[in-house]
Amino acid sequence: MRWGELFDDLEAQYAAARDAEWVAEIGDRARREVGMVRLVDRLRPAVGQPLVLRVAGAGAIEGALVSVGPDWLLIAEVAGREALVSTHALLSIGGLAAQSASAQATGAVAARLTLAFALRGVVRDRSAVTLSYTDGSTTTGTLDRVGADFVEIAEHPPGEARRRGAVRAVRTVPFTALALARRA
Repeated sequence: MRWGELFDDLEAQYAAARDAEWVAEIGDRARREVGMVRLVDRLRPAVGQPLVLRVAGAGAIEGALVSVGPDWLLIAEVAGREALVSTHALLSIGGLAAQSASAQATGAVAARLTLAFALRGVVRDRSAVTLSYTDGSTTTGTLDRVGADFVEIAEHPPGEARRRGAVRAVRTVPFTALALARRA
């Protein structure tokens, strides 16, 4: 009788230890999975939702999230404008729901739609823009070209077309200094 009780007790201790180990492993796996979530994975499910962004050099931006790229987001601002925001200039995002998209949900093509790609679209349509920098300054003009990690803007007065006589200067801006771009 005593041997049976001893074995029952040992078996119960083993089961409790196994259960505790399993619970700890589940917690570790959950933390590891959350640790693999990228900002873009948090943002993709929020497309269409209102957000409040704090952007270095540009302050608060409120509006609906229109689109997300690997290093940018497009916001339809409450004021009626659109802002192409560099994620490198983001200080905080308010309004995100709890869900995240899986990293595997990003396709190979979507992963290549970088800030440079988005800015090249603005170069193609030749529309005037205002660039806001992370230090709070701005430049208005027309984007001339986009490199791998920079953009060049021909500075001219707002409302004027990019004509040789209107261009005051051409400025090269590294992406690390760019907070956002708005069509002027």
